[in-house]
Amino acid sequence: MSKKYVYDFSEGSREMKDLLGGKGANLAEMTNLGIPVPDGFTITTEACIEYGQLGNRFPEGLKEEVDGYLAGLEGKTGKKLGDPENPLLVSVRSGAKFSMPGMMDTVLNLGLNDDSVKGLAKKTGDERFAYDAYRRFIQMFGKVVMEIEGHLFEDVLTEAREKAGVNFDSELTPEQLKAVEEKFKSILEKETGRSFPADPREQLDLAIQAVFRSWGNPRAVTYRRHYNISDDLGTAVNVQLMVFGNMGDNSGTGVAFTRNPSTGEKEIFGDYLTNAQGEDVVAGIRKTKKLADMEQEMPEVFRQLVDTMRKLEQHYREMEDIEFTIEKGKFYMLQTRDGKRTAAAAVKIASDLVEEGLITKEEAVAKVDPGQLDQLLHPMIDPDAEFEVLTTGLNASPGAAVGKVVFDADTAEEKGKAGESVILVRWETSPDDIHGLIMAQGVLTSHGGMTSHAAVVARGMGKPAVCGAEQIHIDDKEKRFSVNGTVVREGDIISIDGTTGKVIQGAVDLVPQQINENFQAIVAWADEIRKLSVRTNADTPEDAIKAREFGAQGIGLCRTEHMFMQEDRLPIVRQMIMSESSEERKSFLDKLLPVQQADFEGIFEAMHGLPVTIRLLDPPLHEFLPDYTEVMVDLERARLTGAPAVEITEKEKLAGRVRALKEMNPMLGTRGCRLGIQWPEIYEMQVRAIMRAAVEVSKKSGDDPQVEIMIPLVGYAEELHMMRELAVKTCDEVLVRAGVKIEYLVGTMIELPRAALTAGHISDYADFFSFGTNDLTQTTLGFSRDDAEGKFLTFYLEEGIVKYNPFETIDINGVGRLVELAVKESRQKKPGIKLGVCGEHGGEPASVKFCHRVGLDYVSCSPFRVPLARLAAAQAVLEEKKMMYTTA
Repeated sequence: MSKKYVYDFSEGSREMKDLLGGKGANLAEMTNLGIPVPDGFTITTEACIEYGQLGNRFPEGLKEEVDGYLAGLEGKTGKKLGDPENPLLVSVRSGAKFSMPGMMDTVLNLGLNDDSVKGLAKKTGDERFAYDAYRRFIQMFGKVVMEIEGHLFEDVLTEAREKAGVNFDSELTPEQLKAVEEKFKSILEKETGRSFPADPREQLDLAIQAVFRSWGNPRAVTYRRHYNISDDLGTAVNVQLMVFGNMGDNSGTGVAFTRNPSTGEKEIFGDYLTNAQGEDVVAGIRKTKKLADMEQEMPEVFRQLVDTMRKLEQHYREMEDIEFTIEKGKFYMLQTRDGKRTAAAAVKIASDLVEEGLITKEEAVAKVDPGQLDQLLHPMIDPDAEFEVLTTGLNASPGAAVGKVVFDADTAEEKGKAGESVILVRWETSPDDIHGLIMAQGVLTSHGGMTSHAAVVARGMGKPAVCGAEQIHIDDKEKRFSVNGTVVREGDIISIDGTTGKVIQGAVDLVPQQINENFQAIVAWADEIRKLSVRTNADTPEDAIKAREFGAQGIGLCRTEHMFMQEDRLPIVRQMIMSESSEERKSFLDKLLPVQQADFEGIFEAMHGLPVTIRLLDPPLHEFLPDYTEVMVDLERARLTGAPAVEITEKEKLAGRVRALKEMNPMLGTRGCRLGIQWPEIYEMQVRAIMRAAVEVSKKSGDDPQVEIMIPLVGYAEELHMMRELAVKTCDEVLVRAGVKIEYLVGTMIELPRAALTAGHISDYADFFSFGTNDLTQTTLGFSRDDAEGKFLTFYLEEGIVKYNPFETIDINGVGRLVELAVKESRQKKPGIKLGVCGEHGGEPASVKFCHRVGLDYVSCSPFRVPLARLAAAQAVLEEKKMMYTTA
């Protein structure tokens, strides 16, 4: 039996998103619910995948299957594709499993030619409407299917309006539109070398192929990479009966959300236009109307819209984003999907849906994207700041941003990658601007509404956006915009407030946004579900306090080298390094001991008895000394200027020490435990400072600090054995002298492949392992992070050699297998060993879920990523339960 590639809307359901894409599955679901949906059928994602595998050719049997379903559609409607008397017109739209708004292609009004347009005019009694539909079709077909530059068609339209003395396309007469269409056909023939295809069946095949190809277009690829969507899914194609919102004032089209996607408030939110087609709303070409206006303008249609929105939200138990069209007073639904929303809206909607009894707490936790929570921590404009408002637009996406003005996406990307903060200013963004939007701090447009491309994409990315600021006049050629007499040029700094819609001249002070009760409710529910503990990486009491506010359950990594780098200590550290004997070195370490102790006391006090993992000195000693080239230049200058002999001798001594410590590859040189083994007095001082601090805090506050001493860069069991003996001896000396009892652990960081491969042996001397996945990734892949991310890794991502940046998301098949092996072997040898991760991956949602799956006890991340990790850890439990239920 041949594979089925096509499904009528009546044959599908919402559960078939993998096959029918999100749009097709939801059109089928609405059809089954009895909601008015124009008839149509869906070509599967499998057909798209096979089309690509076959070198952009239809799989066998697809064309014949489309013919059969097209005949069925003609039978249902009584219309026929290309019929000169009663033509069937269809839309051809993309629809992947995951929503990718505007990233792929759409063709409307397909089926028109020089003959069928006359039939449409006769059937509708509206010649102007028919020829406007034909004009739109040729223009869209030429741009999308034949890949002709869009401005060539726009230039013809502009010329036609100027010649006719009108402002809008809708004011052009049928005869003027016919002239435009002839010019459009000439452009098509000139640019492609072939005439406009008059055969509607050929038009349909070409349009389907164009949608299939659009899965691989640059903006779609960029979008998938940003949102970690697989390139292997393909897009479905939806072929649907056209309904027209541009058939007079009793027709229209709109986009709506069942709740406010910016705030999450339970209110109808959206825009519509009368006498317009769908692209007019999202393109920002005409000023849209608020949905509330429809209640007065079309009361019966408004009632149907509200009833449908309520029905869909109850059915999907989710905030829905819908598209609708009204044709001569009749209401049609064209799409529903889970609505994109800000993080603030996401947590409010999830929390409210629980209160309304529509979903459970577990479902609420599963609905919120951990990555979105960053938005809640974004800066806002300081309420006490004074500033000059240039103009006000629509508050399309909340938050505030400050940056240099740029006028195109390429410049935004270039400057953003160079570390500059930029605001992308456009008349309106399009899907082709996605790469610039990703790198910009925020976006400002002079046209478009709350559901325009810029607004929807910015909300999804958590970036502030001000849209529809119509007083702004943009001059792209001169790279400037003017507003109310003020000229702002590229490179000038502006601020935008996406919460209020204000556009501000110059930089404005920003303050962090406060976390609200909805946020607290979601992460509290997550805490009830998750099994992983979440700790923080903190080197100061201030970081520790902030992390505790975010719910950290301890410190998984305290890096002591940062303490050595402080200005008042660095001279002592350098003197210690320059010492020629162990006794001399100890004399300087004795000076460092009390300041280290004070550091640790502050951290223990901040954590109030929660576990604190302190990593002993890790970097090579030369990092604390001046650069060798600078030292040699300074020495030569002293010699040439006749400096005193004593001074020159000291400089020669410094140069010799720097040269002696200098290494070709210091990352793999004398650092970590190798340093402690050669100069044990350094580690002995640090351990003594840690335990003295623990004793003092215990006496002062009554808290019993949970001390965890971590030996870095262990590759051999004997290395840890030696360092453990030193640590235990020192700890016990301090505790005996103080006459107190404090529990402590000694463990190591697993950051070398050999350590992971021999974890069973190393566990003989370890109370805990913490996987240092930053260095483990470098040593496993042979990637220098600094070099890879700035050079070849970007190319690898673009070429698909790697799917994700392995320094952001853990390399499961490589690094992950080492972690898994180490977990298995260490637990077999020592079942009670505590296992965690303390690299940057500890706060990345997909990596956190991996840590849950392999059985770690905790993850540790930067303070501001603690809430993300808490939520991701809970979702890992829920996904595991779902998987068990599915396979049962």
